[in-house]
Amino acid sequence: MPLTFHWFLPTNGDSRHVVGGGHGAPATSFGQDRPPTVAYLTQIARAAEDLGFAGALTPTGAWCEDAWLTTAMVSQHTEHLKFLVAFRPGFVSPTLAAQMASTFQRQTGGRLLLNVVTGGESQEQRAYGDFLDKDARYRRTGEFLEVVRGLWEGGTVGLRGEHLRIEDARLARLPDPVPEVYFGGSSPLAGEVAARHADVYLTWGEPPAAVAEKIAWIRALASREGRRLRFGIRLHVITRDTSGQAWAEADRLLAGFDAETVRTVQAGLARSESEGQRRMLDLHGGSRDDLEIHPNLWAGIGLVRGGAGTALVGGHDEVAARIAEYHHLGIDEFVLSGYPHLEEAYWFGEGVLPRLRAQGLWTHPFRPGAATPPPAAQAAFAGAARPR
Repeated sequence: MPLTFHWFLPTNGDSRHVVGGGHGAPATSFGQDRPPTVAYLTQIARAAEDLGFAGALTPTGAWCEDAWLTTAMVSQHTEHLKFLVAFRPGFVSPTLAAQMASTFQRQTGGRLLLNVVTGGESQEQRAYGDFLDKDARYRRTGEFLEVVRGLWEGGTVGLRGEHLRIEDARLARLPDPVPEVYFGGSSPLAGEVAARHADVYLTWGEPPAAVAEKIAWIRALASREGRRLRFGIRLHVITRDTSGQAWAEADRLLAGFDAETVRTVQAGLARSESEGQRRMLDLHGGSRDDLEIHPNLWAGIGLVRGGAGTALVGGHDEVAARIAEYHHLGIDEFVLSGYPHLEEAYWFGEGVLPRLRAQGLWTHPFRPGAATPPPAAQAAFAGAARPR
């Protein structure tokens, strides 16, 4: 199966420095932000579409613009790019969410993907009027997806669950195609929900050995449900023509993290209820030292940003090699981002994707018959790690 790549729409603003926020971390920027206007986000979306990214993830939370509204507007300025809309099932009824998804599919020509986010932080959930604890939120998510799936299948749905009660729900018009559900989570209950309801299980960018363990865990749970899932990974990326240039960019970003901001962000993230966030923190321990936790896998982003905190860093051949390494474990989809998102999309799209295409690992999703990359982009595939 050819690899699928998604980019990221920074609906919390963009910058030449890291823009933080989420999971208890304060919203931070270490430079002059680019506001998340429809015009700017459209620039990123069009670039991603042209370069060969299949979709674009939009985050959810109090620290960013609403994902449904923003992607609905940006979708009108693109032709093929899909939108991986993150949303929290506790904030809207499942019947309404199923209807919204159906409308989105018709108005965009079937370009909606759904990233279901249960919600890891009780404090933020309470700000939206949701007072369930974390385990209860996962059980509610399972009920929510049971209703939504039933409606998308064209049935009349009723449910008397622990958290949701639905009577005689039915959609007047079904989505075509049915949106795929992307779901992540590292807790036992998250695994159960993913196994029963997800199409794609997403993990944050941990070292390959840890990712292999997660894949084996979810595969076993899904097998007991009689299902098979695909697997994706969420990473940042810093790729350049040479390894030295890429690591110099990582060092520039790191130099912009003042000690007080790192302490403040880490203190906020330490209070997170998210098991995935805890695993991200364990990768660096709040220290600037030894941030390359696997060849070309850098944990520096997580010092000032909640959620996905690791980046692939290196020359184009090195980054392509790391992607192939994750693919060998079973990862077929990559959800990537970089600062700033417009420029970094081009670095990856023009530097790494041609190398993966030359290896037969990737095909442009909208132009499958496109010409082969120029000779310079067909350099021999090199798996070397960062030079010491």
